[in-house]
Amino acid sequence: MRDAYEKEGRERFALKAEVVRLVEQNQKLSQEANDLTKALKGDTQAQGAWGEMILEKLLESSGLVKGQEYSMQESTTLEDGSRLRPDAVVMLPDDKHLVIDSKVSLLSYERYTAASDEAERDRLLKAHVDSLRAHAKSLGEKDYTKLYGVRSVDFVLMFVPIEPAFLLALREKPELFQEAYDRQVVMVTHTTLMATLRTIHGIWKNERIAKNHLEIAERAGRLYDKFVGFTEDLGRIGKSVKDANENYEKALSKLSDGNGSLVRQVEMLKTLGAKTNKGMHEKLLARSDDE
Repeated sequence: MRDAYEKEGRERFALKAEVVRLVEQNQKLSQEANDLTKALKGDTQAQGAWGEMILEKLLESSGLVKGQEYSMQESTTLEDGSRLRPDAVVMLPDDKHLVIDSKVSLLSYERYTAASDEAERDRLLKAHVDSLRAHAKSLGEKDYTKLYGVRSVDFVLMFVPIEPAFLLALREKPELFQEAYDRQVVMVTHTTLMATLRTIHGIWKNERIAKNHLEIAERAGRLYDKFVGFTEDLGRIGKSVKDANENYEKALSKLSDGNGSLVRQVEMLKTLGAKTNKGMHEKLLARSDDE
């Protein structure tokens, strides 16, 4: 009983410590969430940075590789001196480019959700819709196609990271999407943008597979040509070996076949008294004797 009581006491103390730690973490998270909410509500620059962070997280989650298949906030100076700095540029096969711009519209939307007066809610909703419309118009006027010319796609993606805010505006003004599209701006949310990015990731995957197939075919062609060249060289070597063997047999015949061979002639010189230090090979003598 004493052991059980002591064990229960230790477990109770450990549980208490864990609960205290969880409470502290919860308080910290709550404070950080409050700080973030205050910053996003009152600081336009903080709102933009938050939207860009969400956009980059989406790009990372899609499987695309930064620096190879997309880039963030590339600043480009045009010939007329103006500067364009899209939030993200996604590269496509055939040297095409897709521009993505993040739009965080929190002020009017947040005030709309918190307002209780119906007239005030209507006014804030209209302001929220107008904010999205104005941003789409601004993107259309920037003409990002100047960045890449014919290598650019025909539209810009306008990313609205707060999906309920976009759906609310679309419900209030259904023609909002078409108006933006007519300006070559396509409004996307977290869901639709991820689907688009995953599609692009699949296109890159298929592009690499197709490129590998072409490279394999090219290498196979070079290997085949090399193999044909090898067989031709081997044939020439075989012919050279055959010719060399025939020439060898002819030379050997002149050397040792019959009484008129070179071997028999020089042996006759030795017989006649030529002074020599070496003797002819026995097989050559035997060959000339046999003849």
